[in-house]
Amino acid sequence: MHTAVSSFAQVGLYVVAALSLVVWLTMSRPEKVALAVQVVIGLVAVAVLVKLAGAIHDDPRPFVVDPSLHPWFSHPADNGFPSDHTAVGCVTAFLVLFHRRLAGLGVLALAILVGVARVIAHVHHVEDIVAGILIGLVAAACGVVCWLAVRRTTWAERAAGTRGARETASPGRTGRP
Repeated sequence: MHTAVSSFAQVGLYVVAALSLVVWLTMSRPEKVALAVQVVIGLVAVAVLVKLAGAIHDDPRPFVVDPSLHPWFSHPADNGFPSDHTAVGCVTAFLVLFHRRLAGLGVLALAILVGVARVIAHVHHVEDIVAGILIGLVAAACGVVCWLAVRRTTWAERAAGTRGARETASPGRTGRP
């Protein structure tokens, strides 16, 4: 169990990314463009929010606070707040959830399990994981809001392959849902 938890704590984020990629590959072109833009914006937001949260709040890692605890894998004794692994996994999962509910719930469960594994492995506290989940949610919301703001621009319509839908629609219809 020790090896499985340690491994998942370290590589689980790649599993989240791979499953999200599989979901993305099954989407229509307009949805692919929307999700791709949302993820890029969301990841930038995560990077900013994680740095900001870490600057505001310092939370030494469990093995620093309690020397009797030993991390299950090599890890620096830096600020553990918030969990960037959890934040990155959750922003991705929340965005997949926005597009595909069932797949998104599965990816979100895995992203949260990454955080749980990191707590079990003594490299994070529970509050680090909770903060990572909340940061992931806020960053995902930023991605969605930004996409909604630009989705009707010329470049976004071209990228999504929807440019010209208005010109080919019947009179009085825009060709959009």
